[in-house]
Amino acid sequence: MPIFSAPDGTRLAFHLRGEGEPLVVLPGGPMRASAYLGDLGGLDAHRQLVLLDLRGTGESEKPADPGTYRCDRLVDDVEALRRHLGLERMDALAHSAGGSLAMLYAARHPERLGRLALVTATPWALGLPATAADRLAAARLRASEPWFPDAFPAFEAWLDGTGDFDPVFLPFFHGRWDDTARAHADREETETNDDAADVYGGDGAYDPAATRSALARLRTPVLVLAGEVDGGPRPALARQAADAFPAAEFAVQPGAGHYPWLDDPQGFTRRVASFFS
Repeated sequence: MPIFSAPDGTRLAFHLRGEGEPLVVLPGGPMRASAYLGDLGGLDAHRQLVLLDLRGTGESEKPADPGTYRCDRLVDDVEALRRHLGLERMDALAHSAGGSLAMLYAARHPERLGRLALVTATPWALGLPATAADRLAAARLRASEPWFPDAFPAFEAWLDGTGDFDPVFLPFFHGRWDDTARAHADREETETNDDAADVYGGDGAYDPAATRSALARLRTPVLVLAGEVDGGPRPALARQAADAFPAAEFAVQPGAGHYPWLDDPQGFTRRVASFFS
């Protein structure tokens, strides 16, 4: 397992899958170990995946200063990884909350990015949060599913603050609720650093106006991939995020939720690999 040092001395780990040209992968969660990404539906057959464990997650050390879990401060770790890999310019893929980290990196180091794929990326860095209304609208698309009658009231209560998180509504985050999705969801609690997640988007993490201004000058090709039934972000919100990039492609994966490589591995790999080819 390769290890490198962040600027503050924290030892960070990354995992290599496949062979070929490196593709740096930033996980979401926020602050979930990169193990949940697996091989991204077989994408490792096309590129060597460099799966970063963000500080305090997976095999990476916890920092001396918990304030460094904040998204904007993690940009330095991503840059340190690029330097460690010896890449003049790197291609990157970011999932979910990792999308905001990738946006901040692109704004600060535009000359260091080759291509960037944002997969069901949460555009907090652009001041575009997924609302409860967004999530409920996406959830209603699943009304024909057998688990819906039990899941929807609990999901609605959680979103309006009258109920606690309940695993019964986990199917809403997946396009297909099968054994693979269940196993993936069951690992989330043990793979996530909740204390770090609370800091990730804390005060000062984002400056949407400044980020939008910087990204408006970015010439890096960007793919924004949304899941058709994902609620965070819904395709309409993901399209707004795509509009922040001058050279963006926008695509929606049919039937996909928040983890599109699980819902249709071949479709996901085909679309993403073609973007990076």
